[in-house]
Amino acid sequence: MNAPDGGRQRLDPVSVLNAKITLVQLLGRAGVYAGDAEELIGLVEAGALAVAHREIGGGGGTGGIMGDAPAEKGELYAAGWLDGARAVADELDGIAGRTLRQAVGSDTAAEQDDDPRTRVGRMEIERAKVAVTPLHLTFAAVSDLDPEVSEQVLVAVLGTMGPRARAGYAGRLTEFASAHRVRLERLFAEYGPGSPIAIHGRYSLLHSPTCVAVLERLAVAPAALREEWDAAELPPAWLDGLTTAWDATA
Repeated sequence: MNAPDGGRQRLDPVSVLNAKITLVQLLGRAGVYAGDAEELIGLVEAGALAVAHREIGGGGGTGGIMGDAPAEKGELYAAGWLDGARAVADELDGIAGRTLRQAVGSDTAAEQDDDPRTRVGRMEIERAKVAVTPLHLTFAAVSDLDPEVSEQVLVAVLGTMGPRARAGYAGRLTEFASAHRVRLERLFAEYGPGSPIAIHGRYSLLHSPTCVAVLERLAVAPAALREEWDAAELPPAWLDGLTTAWDATA
């Protein structure tokens, strides 16, 4: 006997929840705290919904995987088709936003406004590490800076943003590195690893993957970065040196 849906398999809510719980438990055995694992899963879910929103034409036009209405159906049919596509896209966009807020814990009014005074979480730091390392390796050798110091730098960088901005920071860093590639290549050639400049000194941060994140914040939110830097009691010379090098290679 054929299944009512023609034999196609669909995931029901119970099976989806079962898969999430299984993944959380497996990550727990690897030493990942359950709350951190749930946050990462939530970000993946929100991202999948955002991709689906774009693919069905979430930009407002027909386009996307839903395509255009059949021309032979007439204008009234096409208008209904477009309205339906927009309704689906809008609903997906709303669900993606709610899923993201749940994942990053931004339920209060202050956090929804991306108040930069929210605490930086451990998973936010880990995601930032994953984001900056490959970008740094496109310009320099492996980091020579103390990993603990690098983490302190990332806390200061992430402290300039709210939870939702941190969730999308990997993409923002990639866009920054792509837009300023020539300038970054010149910066690392003149001041980074392999240059005549010694690692110990005002240009030390160029030996750390975190420098890409610091440079992005210098370009976008220099005052907020300075404030967080001072609060973290990081060496002022590091930030001053990176600022000088960045300005000199403009």
